[in-house]
Amino acid sequence: MAHLLLRHRDIKDIHKLEVYQANGGYEALKKVLAEYKPGEVIDIVKAAGLRGRGGAGFPTGLKWSFIPKAPGDKYIVVNSDESEMGTFKDRALLEHNPHQVIEGAMIAAYAVGAQTVFNYMRGEFMGIGRHIEEAVRDCYEAGILGDNIFGSDFSCRMINYFGAGAYICGEETALLNSLMGELGQPWSRPPFPAVEGLYHKPTVVNNTETMANVPMILLNGVDWYRSLGTEQSPGHKIMCLSGHVKNPGTYEVNMGMLYRDLIYGEEYGGGLLNDKKFKALLPIGGSGPVVVADALDAPITYEGLKPFGSDMGSGSVVVMDETVDMVWVAMKLSHFFKHESCGKCTPCREGTFWMDKLLHRIYHGHGTEKDLEVLQSVAGQIGGKTLCALGDFATSPVKGTYRHFANEYKAKVSGKKGEKAKTAVPAPTD
Repeated sequence: MAHLLLRHRDIKDIHKLEVYQANGGYEALKKVLAEYKPGEVIDIVKAAGLRGRGGAGFPTGLKWSFIPKAPGDKYIVVNSDESEMGTFKDRALLEHNPHQVIEGAMIAAYAVGAQTVFNYMRGEFMGIGRHIEEAVRDCYEAGILGDNIFGSDFSCRMINYFGAGAYICGEETALLNSLMGELGQPWSRPPFPAVEGLYHKPTVVNNTETMANVPMILLNGVDWYRSLGTEQSPGHKIMCLSGHVKNPGTYEVNMGMLYRDLIYGEEYGGGLLNDKKFKALLPIGGSGPVVVADALDAPITYEGLKPFGSDMGSGSVVVMDETVDMVWVAMKLSHFFKHESCGKCTPCREGTFWMDKLLHRIYHGHGTEKDLEVLQSVAGQIGGKTLCALGDFATSPVKGTYRHFANEYKAKVSGKKGEKAKTAVPAPTD
């Protein structure tokens, strides 16, 4: 299968401007500026069915259409924060195929009437950020960024910005606050970014991988894009595979592929290390509930894991074999969310603290049956009660692992630390 996003695997040095242009680079932008009005570009992206690749899966064209049509300052922000555990797809694009991200962002800017693009990268990306900074510099020198691009009336500039490495800044309003020099904390909506975003002006925030899809759609057309993937989830998806697999890494797949094929396929994960037995899967790093073997034949789509109580999210797939202690997993993930909570919302600030405290007590053999009840109660009091999704994400490690591996929890509080889960035990209701 030819790569549409991870194109460096087919084309050497595609991160260089001359190589990217020699392989169709910026032709989509030229086509857009010559043939389409801004509203027509939005309609094309809508019709293609492109959905956000950052995790939420919101329709991209619909998001663009929320931007007011009236003249005035507007902004495009590329969300390259990539904070989710086990996610490293956007890094691959920024490092190896940056021009496709730039081109997609410029098309988005034209479509909504923006003249400035910000690319927000997490602080840990400073080492690889030079690749997209060099790409932006080359675009300015070639006249691809700046005034009257390709002889049109469209002008656009692009600025790369590094955050300080906070998970919360993956959330769009927290990201915008950080970009404006404020604390990286989410705000209560309304106002929505499409109306009052960066500098209180209409703003579109799209994921890096989402932007990389845009040039392909405008260059090849809606029918071509719709021929890839599934009806509800068209296109390709970059999956990040890690954990107990023989071949961890990034893999570009046609939407609709089965998780089993991603993990066990010879061209992909190649199966589990040391041929151990599969135990569980984190399909969205730490943010989504864990799934077990019955979900392996679910398709990699936005709707594929819904029947199993989880989601595809950003595509950060972490595989765990039979040796993994699931209470330990929940403890580690909960500690992460406690550390990364911005502290603005009381349910999240206090709830993540208590889940972390309770899980440490249970894991180390000092827990009681009452602690299990309190753990479930605390998780139930966080979900749906916070300004952003971090609170909901933080409950996933507890709810997901307890749903499938309650006997491991019970073994901890009964003193039988070595007991492993053999059957799934339903979680108590909230």
